[in-house]
Amino acid sequence: MPEEASCPRSRVVIVGSGPAGLTAAIYTARANLKPTLVNGVPAGGQLMITTDVENFPGFPEAIQGPELIERMRSQASRFGTQFVDDRVVSVDLSHRPFRLKLGTQGDLDADALILAMGANARWLNLPSEKRLMGHGVSACATCDGFFFRGKALACIGGGDSAMEEALFLTRFATHVTIVHRRSDLRASRIMVERARHHPKISFQLDSVVEEVLGDTVVEGVRIRNLKTGVSSVLPVQGMFVAIGYDPATDIVRGKLELDENGYIKTHRNTRTSVEGVFAAGDVYDHRYRQAISAAGLGCMAAIDAERWLEEQEAMLAKPTPAR
Repeated sequence: MPEEASCPRSRVVIVGSGPAGLTAAIYTARANLKPTLVNGVPAGGQLMITTDVENFPGFPEAIQGPELIERMRSQASRFGTQFVDDRVVSVDLSHRPFRLKLGTQGDLDADALILAMGANARWLNLPSEKRLMGHGVSACATCDGFFFRGKALACIGGGDSAMEEALFLTRFATHVTIVHRRSDLRASRIMVERARHHPKISFQLDSVVEEVLGDTVVEGVRIRNLKTGVSSVLPVQGMFVAIGYDPATDIVRGKLELDENGYIKTHRNTRTSVEGVFAAGDVYDHRYRQAISAAGLGCMAAIDAERWLEEQEAMLAKPTPAR
């Protein structure tokens, strides 16, 4: 049988270049593990489409999302992280070293693997929505709600996430209109009741968003009633889309234990169902979804990977007892 072709091998490979992946790179690089980080396409995660970040510690005057990512990348690079501008198309976790197949640059082997691919917000896929993203269109009330103090807002969705987002936004907004395409809300009864009884919240049911209005900032939302076909303009200064997230876990489906929504399940902190594979950030955290919590999980995954590698080396160094 011919020998399997060799390929570059790293002690730690990190997949994903958002706050989780970059923090994991900083910690593993400082531990002299010489990590390789595969950026993914596009690189940088959700922060690359975020304007002012005001809740990341250390930046009292706020910082642009892309600048924060660039600073974290520079810090990881300073300690020796090797960056690969490519994406992972498949992984083989059946044996160690793990093998990653890249989109254009061949294969890469890893003694330990940190998965930090994140999760992608679902959008309405409207050209106007894309144009105004970060300029009044958002998918994170916790991140951006503060910027909408004294404004009227639209919140799109009918599940628990939409109710939670709308209720949170009432802390800042003068009014929040929940727009949902059906007459029935998917949210739990208690969340629906809280929203229905809040004096700042109203509903536009059986309705969809046709267009986000405004050239440089949101000036309104055109909605269409699906039962009557009548379109009308909702005068709002911001739109929050809360129709769910999709974890970027396609490459590990059937290879790692995932929950019913496709997020990676972890055991004992950041360890996954495969020894030597760790998860960090929104790829398994579907509760907090914050840059700072993702960075903290990246730190945890790096430390877990470092200690796991030490355990493996100690086992190999242990002398075999004489028979």
